[in-house]
Amino acid sequence: MIRHLHIENYALIEHLDIDFNEGFSVITGETGAGKSIIIGAIGLILGQRADSRSMKTGASRCVVEITFDVSNYQLEAFFQENDFDFDGKECIIRRELTSAGKSRAFINDTPASLAQLKEIGEQLIDIHSQHKNLLLGKEDFQLSILDIVAEHQTLLTSYKQEYASYRQLAKQLEEAEEEARTNKEDEDYLRFQVDQLADAELKEDEQAELEEEAETLEHAEEIKSALYASAHLLQSDGDGADALGMLQQALSELQSISSVYSSAEELAERLDSCYIELKDIADELESQAEDVEYNPRRLEKVNDRLNTIYTLQKKHGVDTIGELLALQVDLEEKLMRITNSDDFIGELREKMEVQKKKVVALAQQLSKERKDVAKKVEKEMEERLLPLGMPHVQFKCSVLANPSELTSTGYDQVQFLFNANKSGEPQPVSQIASGGEIARVMLSLKALIAGAVKLPTIIFDEIDTGVSGSIAEKMARIMKEMGEQDRQVISITHLPQIAALGSHHYKVYKEDTADATLSHIIPLDNEQRVEEIAHMLSGEQLTQEALNNAKALLFSKS
Repeated sequence: MIRHLHIENYALIEHLDIDFNEGFSVITGETGAGKSIIIGAIGLILGQRADSRSMKTGASRCVVEITFDVSNYQLEAFFQENDFDFDGKECIIRRELTSAGKSRAFINDTPASLAQLKEIGEQLIDIHSQHKNLLLGKEDFQLSILDIVAEHQTLLTSYKQEYASYRQLAKQLEEAEEEARTNKEDEDYLRFQVDQLADAELKEDEQAELEEEAETLEHAEEIKSALYASAHLLQSDGDGADALGMLQQALSELQSISSVYSSAEELAERLDSCYIELKDIADELESQAEDVEYNPRRLEKVNDRLNTIYTLQKKHGVDTIGELLALQVDLEEKLMRITNSDDFIGELREKMEVQKKKVVALAQQLSKERKDVAKKVEKEMEERLLPLGMPHVQFKCSVLANPSELTSTGYDQVQFLFNANKSGEPQPVSQIASGGEIARVMLSLKALIAGAVKLPTIIFDEIDTGVSGSIAEKMARIMKEMGEQDRQVISITHLPQIAALGSHHYKVYKEDTADATLSHIIPLDNEQRVEEIAHMLSGEQLTQEALNNAKALLFSKS
């Protein structure tokens, strides 16, 4: 639950520090004083979209920070999974905005994503504002109410997992059938491509070898001439003008003086090594020159093979034989799937039907439990609405099963039906209920599911819209009871009957300074509460009668 709220430079708030308590608290203040601003700031902590326009004019940075007491709410798994520090007692969430539009978030001083803020926020706070009354018109919200009361989350999770597997198989079947239709139309051409590649009998490295051989064959005479010329320069027929002959003469000269000139022996050895190496090179040149032969027939054969490879590469838009071989494998597999498509599709369809039976069985179990719990919800909702000024209320939970339309939540369609009058049949609550009636229905639903959801903090933002008098007091008592269940309930209200029942009372007010209008929030003591509630009763002019009425409201509460 919220222990401390800190706000800097958000909208009309320059600086705010306020402590909150467990139990039932109320926040009051004139329209426009800044109550919605506080809700907006808390929304930032819950991962809502940041807007630099919400910053206080002229400020370079905005900060919203909330300290939560989480000691009784088993949230360790979230902190472990996301690698956040956690002492088991406290969680501090901070959101920072800059005038440049940048936003940063931190959980226990560790940078966090907005997705992580939303995930932890959903486990810490539920803000019920007026627009959430529209949820009563949404079937998925009504369905979720039954699931929460039924407390069959394990069953629902199992169903969703099996349904996801079923949908995956259905998708695979659809894709396989579409592929089979398309491929069968192209089967002849596909088979021609496979046969063409297979007939080519391609080998991974042959292209480079063929290209090198073709180059040699095309320049055979030139290569042969150059090799012979090089060999001749190294060694001739013995006229002494060749390189080896001159090297041999030099070697003889050095050997002749080696006995009288010691350095000549080392030089002679080095020269002898050179002679041996050059002699080997000369022999290799002659050998390679003899091997090189101009062969027009071989050149034609090599070029034909290369043309086959180049044609296939151009046709299939690839550059290497390796890519052609990979394509050949892919096409062969595709052709095999076409050949065996009926068997493959049959196997998929059989798997899907088996999976569907599992899904339907779980959906049936969900539907049964929903129908059972619907009766409990009907009874409890009528019991909760009767004292809220609806003595003739009828509340029904319509659960219509449609096994032919499986969804991610089963095959049930849930609709809340309502009638506050003696005559007439219950109709969809969103179509028949007035604003005040919807507010009472939503509060009753929240109270009904509060125990199962076990949220630390629930904030009601003007849920009292459309009600007054004794009904407002009864709604306040419901919120007070919710706050007594190890929970923090905060109600932003304009009604003195609700404000009087709060265990803690905070007032939001505006202050005009020389250059700005600022919003503040302060806790009220008993004397200040009397004055605030008196103003809520009588308006700006404070009368003794209003003060007496305010005291009666405050001190008669139980």
